[in-house]
Amino acid sequence: MQYSSGMVGLRERKKQRTRRALIESALRLFDEKGFEETTLAEIAAGADVSTRTFFSYFASKEDVVFYDTHERMELVRSLLVRADPGMSPADLLIRVVESSLAWSSAQEELTFEDAELRLRLILTEPTLQARALTVLFDTQLTAAQALHEAYADELSLIEASAAVGALFGSVKLAVIANLESNRSLEQIWDTVRRATDVALAGLRSLG
Repeated sequence: MQYSSGMVGLRERKKQRTRRALIESALRLFDEKGFEETTLAEIAAGADVSTRTFFSYFASKEDVVFYDTHERMELVRSLLVRADPGMSPADLLIRVVESSLAWSSAQEELTFEDAELRLRLILTEPTLQARALTVLFDTQLTAAQALHEAYADELSLIEASAAVGALFGSVKLAVIANLESNRSLEQIWDTVRRATDVALAGLRSLG
């Protein structure tokens, strides 16, 4: 059976709506009931789909929260392997941070409120904190290898790893330390930018 491009487009949009509904349902329930107390069946019911359909999109509750991990890691890697001629490693890392923030803000799968809620869940829920550490390590390793490849004649893998570790560590700690209940998502993004500036001030010696 053949499908027209319009039919395929309609099916894809329906899948995107279902995916978004599952994410929104999960975040709402996590906020209301708590992460551990929320069941997969409740998330599926909140999105008006079956639990079986849930597993067509996500493997677990954690996967719902980290729904964009693969895309985010691919974005970071792709940005790091496309350094402009003459661009220093520090300036390239700044571009990665700014592009990542812009990408996050442009995502349509989460509302502003949901994005803020997700960030707070990741930073305060023990189960999600553990997953976030794994994701952070994988992202840092990917970024360090890509940065080294981009500046193979200038940076050793040790130097690239140290630079990426210093930046990611600074940003993560600054966000956690300033995570107050009344801070908006935009204020958190400002914290990310300020931490980036401070971290890279010491890394400019690399370039």
